[in-house]
Amino acid sequence: MVTDLRRILLATRRIYKVLFHNQGEIFEVYAEGVSHGDIFGFVEIEGLLFGERSQVVVDPSEERLKTEFKGVKRIFVPMHSVVRIDEVEKEGVSRITKQEESSEDNVKSFPAPIYTPGPPAGDPGKS
Repeated sequence: MVTDLRRILLATRRIYKVLFHNQGEIFEVYAEGVSHGDIFGFVEIEGLLFGERSQVVVDPSEERLKTEFKGVKRIFVPMHSVVRIDEVEKEGVSRITKQEESSEDNVKSFPAPIYTPGPPAGDPGKS
């Protein structure tokens, strides 16, 4: 009975791979939950998943992520920093990679607002 329940829980467990920009680096993390959260303009990521400690080979970028997010219940990432969110079959190796910059890419766009207010109430509407 316990093994059947465990099998059902593993079959219904969702795992998300989230890629986001953070200070010139791209973070790739695996989590159990991703939502729009309670803070406007932020994506909430909770239940971060990391590889087993029993592995012989240790990835330094994953170890850096483990120490950076040690004791963190959930993280809030600005919506415009998120590159991609995928629901995956199983977790992979979390990592941090340097963001590639080309010599032609010396102009960065300023983050645009995600909400622009309409005309004030009672305004006949200007077009």
